[in-house]
Amino acid sequence: MFSVLQETWGYSDFRYPQKEIITSILSGKDTLVVMPTGGGKSLCFQLPALMQSGLTIVISPLVALMENQVQDLQHKKISAVLLHSQQSRRERKTNLKAIAQQQIKLLYLSPETLLSPPVWTVLTQPEIEINTLVLDEAHCLVQWGTTFRPDYTRLGAIRPTLLKSKPSGTKIAITAFTATADKITQQAIINSLQLKQPRKFILNPYRENIQLQVKTVWTPRGRRQEALKFIRNKGKQSGLIYVRSRKESSNLAVWLQSEGFVTAPYHGGLPSQQRRQIEQDWLSGKLPFVICTCAFGMGIDKADCRWVLHFHAPELLAEYIQEIGRSGRDGQAAVALTLVSEKTGFFNPEDKQRSQFFRNQLQQQLKQAQQIINYLPPKGEITTVIEEYPHGAIALALLYSIGAVSYVDPFHYQKQTSKISLARWSKIQQHWQKQMQQFFYTKQCRWQFLLAAFGFNDIAEEFSCGRCDQCQAR
Repeated sequence: MFSVLQETWGYSDFRYPQKEIITSILSGKDTLVVMPTGGGKSLCFQLPALMQSGLTIVISPLVALMENQVQDLQHKKISAVLLHSQQSRRERKTNLKAIAQQQIKLLYLSPETLLSPPVWTVLTQPEIEINTLVLDEAHCLVQWGTTFRPDYTRLGAIRPTLLKSKPSGTKIAITAFTATADKITQQAIINSLQLKQPRKFILNPYRENIQLQVKTVWTPRGRRQEALKFIRNKGKQSGLIYVRSRKESSNLAVWLQSEGFVTAPYHGGLPSQQRRQIEQDWLSGKLPFVICTCAFGMGIDKADCRWVLHFHAPELLAEYIQEIGRSGRDGQAAVALTLVSEKTGFFNPEDKQRSQFFRNQLQQQLKQAQQIINYLPPKGEITTVIEEYPHGAIALALLYSIGAVSYVDPFHYQKQTSKISLARWSKIQQHWQKQMQQFFYTKQCRWQFLLAAFGFNDIAEEFSCGRCDQCQAR
């Protein structure tokens, strides 16, 4: 283990709990890892992939995240490939052939690509040895924010279905990674993925080098002026600005460019080639900062990112932790500033309207799920539901989340007696959204609030970071 670490990665020792996680994976145990961003989780599944026979499958939500890791692995002469819908047909065919010939150690793909017929046909061949399924960013499975992906809910059916196609006695371990998961989320991940007596490695989210700040703005003009002042103070330091929509990303980029800054908007609506170029320009320092939606940043590793500005705040603490975690990955001091409207929303209602839109969208999805469940046959194909109903994918994922349907395999559902009501499930989601609002206006140490919110009450009880805006105000 240590020789592989040194020869391939050039490190002399592990960071806690990397060694323990790797040992768990190598022993074939299911594993749940909650580790802060920048904690070195990639090494935890990449190293055991080299030490085992067969294929390690890494399921991840973003192409950018996967591309960076695969490029790094290939640079280290490790046989890793990526499959995604934006590749040319020739490239996909070449990669699938290499998998079929068992020449690959690490396969990266999204849930949607994993469940596509060409990929599934190859992976279910009896001779294809699969040792581990790695689920990265596992919070996407549970929390109904902007990073939620409906196909994540089908991943619990992957292992039992794959095992049916493999020789008797075959074992496939599952390892789930996330930077953020309270106890409710942890249990939901375990249940959804059907983890068997998983070993848990739960680290608190505290990053002592990140200074948290929240500033109240009273008008849209005031928000822009505060952002301008903050960015100017940062000089040429690398950073990220988060907004909540594609339109806001483009509008803010145009305005900041008119103020003399070299920057670019980044969102899921841009052509893939343009997105890849922006990512590379930011990583290389050609772009000091990018104005982005949640489509950017998850898993992007730039050690010297010194600041994150939330021009508009996310709706969930889990998303907030993910996004501020892009900064200070080298352990040096970093700042995360969030701009929020005053609490009543009377003078500047945009934040309140955005949160209300999020709640209304969730209620609409709940309503659609309630309607669809009445028309669903007791059993059926998932693709039929998705094709027949405009919002079928979201509705099925919602119904799965409350136990109203189960997945016989990744392609077929079966109706069940619901374990919890849609109303109760909605309250859990609203609780997470309410926590975000409470964080903005708390008088506590901001890290103390986050520690308590994610279940680390024993640490939070007497905690004070001494550096956040609330600690400094005292």
